[in-house]
Parts: sequence; structure tokens; C-alpha cells
Amino acid sequence: MKYATPSTDFCSGRSVVNVASVPQRSPFRYPGGKTWLIPYIRRWFHHLTDKPALLVEPFAGGGIVSLTAAFEDLADRVLMVELDAGVASVWQAALYGERDWLADRILNFALTKESVVAELSCPPASLRAAAFQTILRNRTNHGGIMAPGAGLIHSGENGRGIGSRWYPETISKRIRDLGQVKHRIDFIQGDGLAVLRQYALRENAVFFIDPPYTAAGKRAGTRLYTHNAIDHAELFRLVSGLRGDFLMTYDNSPELQAMAAQHGFDYAAIPMKNTHNTRMTELLIGRELSWAK
Repeated sequence: MKYATPSTDFCSGRSVVNVASVPQRSPFRYPGGKTWLIPYIRRWFHHLTDKPALLVEPFAGGGIVSLTAAFEDLADRVLMVELDAGVASVWQAALYGERDWLADRILNFALTKESVVAELSCPPASLRAAAFQTILRNRTNHGGIMAPGAGLIHSGENGRGIGSRWYPETISKRIRDLGQVKHRIDFIQGDGLAVLRQYALRENAVFFIDPPYTAAGKRAGTRLYTHNAIDHAELFRLVSGLRGDFLMTYDNSPELQAMAAQHGFDYAAIPMKNTHNTRMTELLIGRELSWAK
């Protein structure tokens, strides 16, 4: 198995994960994605006393944590939850019968700026058409952002323009590969907080919780995601009542550290690089994080 290669972050003493060395499972180029966190996710699962019967990810987005758990057999089953209709259509199509159509459509699409504009201007006539348009928008919008107001890539990576993030063979393969683990993944289009309430008393379930970053006055989630409004105080209250173990990720700020401490949670600042290759830290919150420090 290919594992992540760290480079030293001399400010924190911890290592920054080289995301290129982490297996890329998701078809999305997702803003706020957690590929950099995967080595910590593995350590968390290996630290647990027993293999969980279920991993619940209530804000699935690009789904890299859920997919890693499914492909690497870290939990018996995975439940992905996502409210956004476009993102949900991709997971529904890929997991429930439209996987080959979607992969073929991506592989055979002749991408130009004109063809992208024409495709995205047509209301989707089916779930699988919505899934294709979502992938197309994700891969041709600046930064992978699909929220209203996001624009198409212009110059792009290495001057490749709108196609600089469009890798049809790679994206198609990732979608087809989901067939290997689809029997272990369930998907719900819905409210993550409602699903947390539903599964709160499951002793053999664990939870990875990566909400939109809009707490403590942060605006990144507002800009990046269509559904960005969330009651963070209620989320912390719900998490404090979970029977199973959990991990949460947030912006590293004094306000979030105080919220974690108020509920008796442990937390650690984890080094990472953002999309602009700037070193920063994000906050990992859990019941006991000695294994992450």
C-alpha cells in the first residue's frame, strides 16, 4: 500500500503530508478536501479498540475519508451524507447503477470552453446528467468551487486553460473503481445534523465530521459551498452526546479551541498546505488525541 510522505514543518514540529503520495480515490477536486489528513485518519482507526461496524461522515463532500475507510477496510460499512444536490447526484450515480454511464460520458466528452458552457447551460434531464454536469463544473471551475458565483478556469495550470484539471481517464477510473466497494457504502442526501441525531447512540459507530468552516466568523465555507449555514453550537452539543468515537476538523482559532475545551474535548493543531501551497494548521478535535500529537 502506498502511504503518504511527510515533510517537516519546523514551526510545529509535526510533518506536513505530501498529498501526492496519498491514494486519490475521489472523482472530485474538492475545496476543503481532506486528502492531507488521511495518514491521521489511519492512525485514528488503528488506535480504536475494535474495528468499527460503521463510519458515518455527515458532511461527506468529496468523500476521501469515507472512500479510504471503504477501500482500506478500516470499517465494516460506511455511511456518507451530503446535502448538496449536485454532489449527491454524483455519489448516487456512482454507487447506484449509473457508474459506467457516468465514466463513459466523462471519457468521451470533447472538452472546450464552448462545449463546457453549452453543457452547463442545459438543465439536467436525469440524475446521471446532473452527476456529469457536477463533475464537469467541479473540474472546470476555478479552484473546484461549485457555489453560486464561481467562474470557469481561465489560464489554468501550466497555461492549459479550462482543461487544466480535466483528466478524463483518471476521473473515469476513480468512478469505475467505486464498483469494488459500493456494497460497503450507503449514501443519504440529507442534513448531516439529523443523521448525527439518528446514529448518536450507536456504540459500534464512529464519526468523521468536517463541517463548512463558518464558525468564529470564518467566511471560507460561505464562499466555497452552496450549503454553508450550520449551527456550530448545536453540532458541538450533538457530538458531545455521541456514544461512539469521533473526529472533527475545523479552522484553528482560539474560539474553536475554547468551544472544544468547553465540551471537554481534546484538540491538536495539524500542519497542512492549502491550495496556494501555504503552510497552515487545522484543528483536529476528538475525545482523546494522544495518538495524533
